[in-house]
Order: sequence, then structure tokens, then C-alpha cells
Amino acid sequence: MSETQYHHHGRFPVAGGVLPDAITAYRTYGDPKNPCIVFPTCYGGRLDSQDYMVGEDKVLSTKKYYVVTLALFSNGESSSPSNTPAPYNGPYFPAVSYEDNIRAQYAVLQKLGVQKAFAVVGFSMGGQQAYYWAVMYPDFVERYVAICGSARTSPHNQCFLEGPKAALLASKDFDGGHYKTQPEIGKRAFGRVYSAWAYGQTWFRQHGHLHGGKYPNLESFLREDWEGGFLGWDANDLLTLLHTWQTGDVSLVRDGGDLGKCLSSIKAKGLIMPSKTDLYFPPEDSVDEVANLQNTARLVVIDTVWGHMAGGGANEADDKFIADEITKFFEE
Repeated sequence: MSETQYHHHGRFPVAGGVLPDAITAYRTYGDPKNPCIVFPTCYGGRLDSQDYMVGEDKVLSTKKYYVVTLALFSNGESSSPSNTPAPYNGPYFPAVSYEDNIRAQYAVLQKLGVQKAFAVVGFSMGGQQAYYWAVMYPDFVERYVAICGSARTSPHNQCFLEGPKAALLASKDFDGGHYKTQPEIGKRAFGRVYSAWAYGQTWFRQHGHLHGGKYPNLESFLREDWEGGFLGWDANDLLTLLHTWQTGDVSLVRDGGDLGKCLSSIKAKGLIMPSKTDLYFPPEDSVDEVANLQNTARLVVIDTVWGHMAGGGANEADDKFIADEITKFFEE
């Protein structure tokens, strides 16, 4: 496994103000002489969670490619409310946009001496970042793969996120973000509100939540997988990262919010892979976006009951389907 490295940007302006010493955490895999693949994290993702796609015999092959994984601001590894000293600590941490993240990631790649990105690959928030890369650095990015992500966070997606956010903000131990110990009650509520959205309804109907006998019932699944999954996170980190997701709109980088015009200007080749049963990045949104991509991108829908989780390494069948499509795309 590659060790985590840290790039210090110095004073770095962001959407909500400034970070006096912004830090981007990253890892590198493979030979720097090989074509570079950029693989940023998603919501709830840290650098070690990227390993499901990276390895000698995986789709992002470390024998063929130089893979750089990059941590989003507020994921607890890059600059975040939880690790930034006063006066920008905790609830005083400024809002951060996708655009801020991509500027920071580009600086890391420049330091590494990368002249071109053969591809930017991302799942969920990573897929949204892939779109941003193609728009912000059109002469740097040759290809991009957006898995279960979109170029703009839809109103329905924003609305879904208001649910877990409200549960955390309203919890009696959150204290407006000024908590002295982690608000466990709030984070458990956050996880439960979030849980139903991650999978397709058919997945639950087929008892997917039992994971083949790992969990005896729904309550165990919720307690261990969803409450437990968020207990290791800082609450303010979760909220700042959620804000980045909610405000995603690649057309605000240029074209004044005209998404169709923005997408039609993308030069890089794209592979857009929504999940058929994704409840917050539905395939219909991808169909609309691909229609504006002027034949530069191909739409491949993942036929699955796993909902959004299909794109994140949750099951072998979807992993293989995604890997096969990416491999074909890289060889085109």
C-alpha cells in the first residue's frame, strides 16, 4: 500500500473564505513514467478506500498506469474542520467548492511533474469531480469517467441531503458544531436517515441488507453498517463535505450556470456510468447530460439493484461490469 503524502498549498482561497495553510492528502501508485490516472475520493471516502480499483491486477493497473488518489477537502485527511487549527477549526472552517478542490489537486499533479492526465476516474462525488476536471483543465485531461455522479447536483439530490444534515444539526449533542466530544447521537441519526437512499428498493426487497447472512436483521444492518460507518467521522467534516456536494454545478465554473453550453464545450472523451437504480444520481440525469456532450461521451447504464452503491466496489458483478467498460474505454 502506498503511504499518504501531504502537499502544503500555503494560503489558499476557497468559496467561503481562506485557508492559511491548506493541505491536500494524496497517494501515488506505479511508475511516474506511465500514463497518469487521477482518482479522487467520494463522500465517506478516505484514501485507503480507493484501493478497490487500484492494484497490479485491477482496472486502474499499477503496472500500466501512474495512479494518483487525492483526498477531498473535509474528508479528515486533507484540510478539514477536524484537523485545521484555530481560528478556522470546527464550525469556523470555510465552505469549500468542487472548484477549490480541483485547483488544489491540479497543484499536486504539477508538483509531481504530471504533464497530462490520461484519465480522471471518479465515483459519486468523485464522478462529479471528473466533470470539473474536464471543464477546468481541458488541455490537461484526455478522458474522464463519471460513475454514479453528475455534472450538477439536482434539486432532488440536494433535497435528499437535507435529511441527514437536518438530523445531525438538530441532535441534542451537536451544539451548533461546538461540541467538545463527538456528537454520537447526531451521527447515528445521520446514518439512519442516509441509509435508505444508498440502495435500490429491489435490493431491500431481495434482503440485500442481510448481506448473505452477515446481519441477522434490518436493525443489525442499520446499527453496524450505517451508524457504525459514520461514528468514525467528525460531524463538522461530514457537513462541510456535504455542502461541497450540494452546491456542485460545473456550469458555474464558466457559462454562468448554462449547463448545456458548458457540457457542449468539453473536449475530453467521457464515459458516463450511472446506476439504473440510483436514487440520488438517477440515470435520467445522465441521459440529459450526455445529450449535451456533443458525441464526446458514451453513456453506459449499470443494470443493477444495488442503487448508488453499485459504483463503489460493493459487489463483484457490478465491479466487473464497470471494470470491463473502463478497460474498453481506455483502449479506444
